[in-house]
Amino acid sequence: MEDNADFAASVDPFALFADWLQDASRSEPNDPNAVALATVDGDGLPDVRMVLLKGFDHAGFVFYTNFESAKGTQILGSMKAAMCFHWKSLRRQVRLRGPVEIVSDAEADAYYASRPRGSRIGAWASRQSRPLESRFALEKAVAEYTARYPIGDIPRPPHWSGFRIVPQQIEFWQNRPFRLHDRVQFLRADSGWTKSRLYP
Repeated sequence: MEDNADFAASVDPFALFADWLQDASRSEPNDPNAVALATVDGDGLPDVRMVLLKGFDHAGFVFYTNFESAKGTQILGSMKAAMCFHWKSLRRQVRLRGPVEIVSDAEADAYYASRPRGSRIGAWASRQSRPLESRFALEKAVAEYTARYPIGDIPRPPHWSGFRIVPQQIEFWQNRPFRLHDRVQFLRADSGWTKSRLYP
């Protein structure tokens, strides 16, 4: 494991995240961009699941989903969410939370067009998060949409797009001996980001 003990000197949380994600891409056996996404339902009950981060910059952290899914409807109901990355191979975590915005149609179209053809068909065939009577019903829906779009372009479903979490808080966590971990928190302010250490 590469020890990045001086990460507390960083002043740009996005640059630091880019460095850590690059480290994870070399050490994680699968999906270094996998992240736990937390939302709340209409009763305020938390919900969490793994998704794949599909982009990030100073504007925020982007993932894509069916807006009619559980996470889609929960986010649309609150327009807030949180994420936690855990790279076990590096013994590091990054946590962030903040308001959510919908990506532009151009962004969603570009990402959707980059997906494998089968994944684009799947976005039409899956009524994500809703009861499924049998595996055959899903396979039948896939076959129907495959026949509908046998060649050429497959349009993006109107219910499928992306969300961008605009972080108000980002925390970097690095494992240290005896549970005396390093924790550095960045908070968004009008003038930029403020930074502080936290007790482990």
